[in-house]
Amino acid sequence: MRTCEITRKTKETDISLKLCLDGGEVKVSTGIGFFDHMLTALFFYGGMGAELNVTGDINVDGHHTVEDTGIVIGKAVREALGDKKGIRRFANAYIPMDEALCFTALDFSGRAYHVFDAEMPQEIIGAYDSCLTEEFMRAFAVNSGLTLHQKCLYGANAHHITEALYKSLGVAIKEAVTVVSDKIVSTKGALE
Repeated sequence: MRTCEITRKTKETDISLKLCLDGGEVKVSTGIGFFDHMLTALFFYGGMGAELNVTGDINVDGHHTVEDTGIVIGKAVREALGDKKGIRRFANAYIPMDEALCFTALDFSGRAYHVFDAEMPQEIIGAYDSCLTEEFMRAFAVNSGLTLHQKCLYGANAHHITEALYKSLGVAIKEAVTVVSDKIVSTKGALE
């Protein structure tokens, strides 16, 4: 089983995560209801098991909570993947959510890069600032060593756009981390 347990404590957040790339129960608590909903979707569609508990300074706003959670999930995925032997590595997914259509393409190359092209028509979704979606995705990509490109092709509702981005990330991760051979999928012979 490809698993990882990680904790991270700062003056702004206290985060613990148990992650299994090969499935299991999903329990998420961040103190931000919409973010819980998005992370539950990410883990579910990513085929991952996760127990995530986050205490953050949400009395200030959600920024530290969301970004630091991206850091922790990214580090956990990177550790759980190990040397990445046999994983498919590349994947992409289009996800429609009512009027919105979003796309994610990714590569577990070990070289972190993030491109995000998704305008948010509304600034707030519940207690979640819609601009935090990009912050989460960047933190996740950098800390997992992932090349991640995301785009909203069209959409009028920030809730739908954000949900399609998280779900497309999950679907693409599930495909990319699937073990398809006994070799490292790289002409260099390593994914670092």
